[in-house]
Amino acid sequence: MKKYITKSNILFAIVIFLFLYKPSRVWFIRQMSFSPSIDKVEGSPRVFNYNWNLTGLNTDNINFSEFKGKVIFLNFWATWCPPCIAELPYIQEFYNDYEDKVEFVFITNEDWPAVNEFFKKHNYELPVYQSNQNYLNELPPVTSIPRTFILDKEGYIRLDKSGSADWNSKKFRKKIDDLLLE
Repeated sequence: MKKYITKSNILFAIVIFLFLYKPSRVWFIRQMSFSPSIDKVEGSPRVFNYNWNLTGLNTDNINFSEFKGKVIFLNFWATWCPPCIAELPYIQEFYNDYEDKVEFVFITNEDWPAVNEFFKKHNYELPVYQSNQNYLNELPPVTSIPRTFILDKEGYIRLDKSGSADWNSKKFRKKIDDLLLE
């Protein structure tokens, strides 16, 4: 029995390699990222107890209650996570334009040297925290990353998104602008 290497076998091997190779996997994920939509308040869960101590890795330590009454972009992520890596350029662009309008909170369980090296390599300037305790009781459990929540000024969870997204799209920005006006 002779084995033949066909063009389709070579193509299959290349595709498998590209999905296993982290930089190309991140590129594919970015290509498939869509703009998330923000839900209406009816039926949305609401955060009432904002008491959550956070240790700032590249910013001051805070209690989440400092953000009460504001629109909050809350993201759980890690430097080793390909979907997290894929969405961070979108988030950084969004952050650049909205850092004075929206409260940004990025939660990781990694140490500062790993995050700092990653941020320097990619020129990110996002405020990163570690949780000192379990997170907010009203939030659904975070079982996968990236996981992003958008809270409105009254504490309603207007978006709960698992996976990578295009956080800098015109559609998403319009929804955030609407939230800021509420």
